[in-house]
Amino acid sequence: MKIRDVRAMLLTAPIPAERQYTSDLGTIQAASAAIVVVETDEGLVGYGEAKGTPQVMRGIVEHELKPLLLGEDPTRVEYLWEKMYTGSRLGLSLYYGRSMAVSTATGELMCAISGVDVALWDLTGKALGVPIFKLMGGDVRTRVRAYASGGHGRLGEIGDQFLGYVEQGFHACKMRVGGKDHPNMVAGSAARVKEAREAVGPDVEIMLDAHGSTGVTAAIKLARAVEEHDVAWYEEPVIHHDLQGLAEVRRATTVPVATGENLYTRFAFRDLALARAADVWQPDTAMAGGLTEMRRIAALASAFEFRFAPHVWGSAFLWAASLQLAAALPNYSIFEFGQPYSPLLYELVTTPVKVEPDGYVEIPQGPGLGVEIVPDAERRFAFDPHTAERKSLL
Repeated sequence: MKIRDVRAMLLTAPIPAERQYTSDLGTIQAASAAIVVVETDEGLVGYGEAKGTPQVMRGIVEHELKPLLLGEDPTRVEYLWEKMYTGSRLGLSLYYGRSMAVSTATGELMCAISGVDVALWDLTGKALGVPIFKLMGGDVRTRVRAYASGGHGRLGEIGDQFLGYVEQGFHACKMRVGGKDHPNMVAGSAARVKEAREAVGPDVEIMLDAHGSTGVTAAIKLARAVEEHDVAWYEEPVIHHDLQGLAEVRRATTVPVATGENLYTRFAFRDLALARAADVWQPDTAMAGGLTEMRRIAALASAFEFRFAPHVWGSAFLWAASLQLAAALPNYSIFEFGQPYSPLLYELVTTPVKVEPDGYVEIPQGPGLGVEIVPDAERRFAFDPHTAERKSLL
């Protein structure tokens, strides 16, 4: 079996005004995605999300990575990851047993590699007739505990919003704080956390996510203000690349610090570990390097005894890939389940995307990712470059 074609399928799903939501990132007006499609000469097709700028993902996938992949055996997943990551220095890398990344192997390129990597795992599982987690030695679990990720409600709304999550079955919920409550970041966020805790009681986990908007001083003030509400973690209290700032916040509070969704490769997480900057690691499979690199990052987290709770905010193919990891990795602790309206999550595959009444998500058992794309995806979610920029300006 050989790779016959590699392309990026670009999709857009506008969000109706009545279902849009606002955070410190702006008002979300549309969802767009780049889905990598890898086809073989035997008719098998694999899919994976590349979470970068869609048009850039198409350029990298089809003009930079495709020439490296055509004619290759898609089941040589580790080899092909190194080929994409090291480029012309592949021979040196394999000879010396040390990755020698091409000079641009961060950011958008890693997102593209991530999408290709997941598609290769999907193909390998389909070729062998087993789910990806079997290929990884998994069956650690057949279902995973999930948390409701949303919490964009204002003061006076957030309590009812959290109660709605609990009624769906969730026993853990995440809310947006910090820049969301500008110009009263600390007091405003603390009041919303208090409202949420009073609404759901003491037995529901509450997580906070500031998207890196609070800065060290404000982050410490907010963390200390909410300690009495038993917060499970405070995500990205400062911008993700400020490891010293993250470590400073971590030392100043009893609230665990989480980060990682904007970090690429195991090397960034090595630096995060050495900086002792976070208690919870949240790499994103569609950005950090695909399933191949996520296994390595998970091993690092296990060795340093940090909690491993990947970021899962994207299309149904990121959802499915993350569930395969949850089935394969013993230290996968909890699954992120996005709550805002997202057609590319709920309507892109034929497999139901849902939480069970007890707050768990069942892991697909079919070959590869265990999900199948809807037949009319490219027509139904036709890419529109004019609406692909999905966030309004603040």
